[in-house]
Amino acid sequence: MMKSVKEVSIESKIQRRLEKSPKCLELVNYLFADEELQEMQDYANTVSIKRLGYNDHGPVHMRQVVGNAIKMLNILHDSNIKTSLEAEETGTFEDSMCAVILAGLMHDLGMMIGRQGHEDMSAILAQPLIERALKHIFPDNLHKRVIIKSLATEAIIGHMSTTKIHSIEAGIILIADGCDMTKGRARIPMSINKTPRVGDIHKYSANAINRIGIHHGERKPIKIDVEMSGDVGFFQVEEVLLTKIDSSPAKQYVELYAGVEGQERKCYL
Repeated sequence: MMKSVKEVSIESKIQRRLEKSPKCLELVNYLFADEELQEMQDYANTVSIKRLGYNDHGPVHMRQVVGNAIKMLNILHDSNIKTSLEAEETGTFEDSMCAVILAGLMHDLGMMIGRQGHEDMSAILAQPLIERALKHIFPDNLHKRVIIKSLATEAIIGHMSTTKIHSIEAGIILIADGCDMTKGRARIPMSINKTPRVGDIHKYSANAINRIGIHHGERKPIKIDVEMSGDVGFFQVEEVLLTKIDSSPAKQYVELYAGVEGQERKCYL
């Protein structure tokens, strides 16, 4: 199946960010070439947009979440903050990054079936893909395959804030997912679904988000800055992103600002 220009562009950014991490780079290259994973992501998006009328939950979104998560995890690393695997002396930073990559690229696969409980369905659908990928990357290291699969599964199940999570890695995926809420996610459903329905506020509020920046923070390691075109965007910030940050084990490392373009930002965290 042919990939979109947007997918290829995000993949290139991800690959550049992983140039100094050979195992992680090998993993993303393997996953980007996985035809079954691509088909699953594409169909998840078809169900999400055409059948259910939701925002993008497909290959572009899942790649964007991976990109966000890599950026945040690297900021924590630069700030000498250990991941859960590092703090527990169970694995390396690279192992944590591998888990985040797997979770990001598979966390919405359950949308192939439906919205309700899709995080649990995603975890079930992802298991054979995770096992296949890890067997390829770490063929002789059962320990790494076990811990990375466990962590990736926790992150997938926990990305909706409905299940309590405990690792920094899963917490990063939770926030990274919340950070993908710009107008691009709402463009297709806004154009094809004209009939008013319950849940439209998510499309209209996402359509008001111009840009989300993830940077090194001033008071805390990670700074998330949200720029919007109108006040309706505050719904997306307060009901989606802030809810996810509040439920994340990584909350203590995040500062959050949001505001309408040209106006002073509101500090949430």
